[in-house]
Amino acid sequence: MRVLSGDRQLPKEEKDEARRESRSGPKNGLKHGPKTGSKNGTHREPQHEPQQDPHRENGAPMPDSTAEQPPLIRRQEVVAIALVGLLIIAITTVLYFGKAFFLPVVMAFVVGTMLSPAASLLERWRIPRSIGAVLIVIAVTALGTFILGLIASPAIEWSSRLPELTGQLKDKLHIFDRPLALWHELQISLGGSDALTSSLQMPKFEWVQPTLEFLSPTFTEFLLFFVTLVLFIASWKDLRRALIMTSGDRTWRLRTLRILNEIEEQLGSYLLTVTMINAGVGIATGLICTVTGMPNPAGLGALAATLNYIPIIGPVATFAVLMTVGIVAFPTLGGAMMAPLLFGVLTFFEGHFITPTIIGRKLALNALAVLLALAFWTWLWGPMGGFLSSPLLIVALILKEHLMPVETPQLPED
Repeated sequence: MRVLSGDRQLPKEEKDEARRESRSGPKNGLKHGPKTGSKNGTHREPQHEPQQDPHRENGAPMPDSTAEQPPLIRRQEVVAIALVGLLIIAITTVLYFGKAFFLPVVMAFVVGTMLSPAASLLERWRIPRSIGAVLIVIAVTALGTFILGLIASPAIEWSSRLPELTGQLKDKLHIFDRPLALWHELQISLGGSDALTSSLQMPKFEWVQPTLEFLSPTFTEFLLFFVTLVLFIASWKDLRRALIMTSGDRTWRLRTLRILNEIEEQLGSYLLTVTMINAGVGIATGLICTVTGMPNPAGLGALAATLNYIPIIGPVATFAVLMTVGIVAFPTLGGAMMAPLLFGVLTFFEGHFITPTIIGRKLALNALAVLLALAFWTWLWGPMGGFLSSPLLIVALILKEHLMPVETPQLPED
């Protein structure tokens, strides 16, 4: 069949148009609805939008689930704090009423730990530790007896002249009668009692004997101290090994070993350093007493060195003794105050520059902690407790550092 150029083929064009529409049908379907199939005939599930919480209003913010709640003190924590407080009170009560036993034993443990490095040094020189312990205790006892003799000789002499010295002291302190009279008049004007006199009344010395009985330990306490000290130094290595092996875990064994080594090192260093400083203070005090003409400068120097082992209280007591001796020995108040003032300057430099520079490099002791420990142990066990306050504080700080380590907090950046 011959087709002319002007003829129309309607059926064929309609078939081609239908074929083109069938090919473009799936593409157009993607624009108007979800795809339900593919060439392979697999069907896909329509995607559903997330459902909205019916309990939350439109536009309301979600609650912050990570917000920190305020700290609450639970009942278990209150009970734990109460039990710790009761335990501290019970231990303090036992130590107070058991002073006759616990004071010599604790003193022997502390002093023995301080002297253990000396026993180890003698052991390196082929001297058995038991013999070295006996030699160390004999040497310390001889040194203490010598210092006590220097102090006791003038003290006995002055105690025999106590009534005479009291009269001299009262006569030389008459310059305070006028200030005391003014103070008495002020008390009367404020409604106080007028029973006091305007002159200086010297205190009675009835308290001397009870005080000495309280301060001086009995023979049994001395014997318990020395026997415990010798046995502790002689068996310190075995005690260390037993304390270390009681811990079953290897980590705790290493920690116990580090604690014992540091306690022994710190206490030994503390005793040696403080002894050298106190010896220097005693020598300087003796020179001051010699230059100013004070009586018995050697005894006063030994007293200053001995009392300086007790922080804060020792220098104050030495200053009071020097002032009393100066007032009795010198005719004028200016001459009497010369030695105490020079001693005050000496202790000021020693307490603020020398001791912090030497000891502060190894031990960081807070002044408030030292004062509180001194007050507590002095109240508990008297002057010997004051001597033990700093060593026991050092032991407590070492235990806290190893058993309750605190990580240094990181400060925020600017």
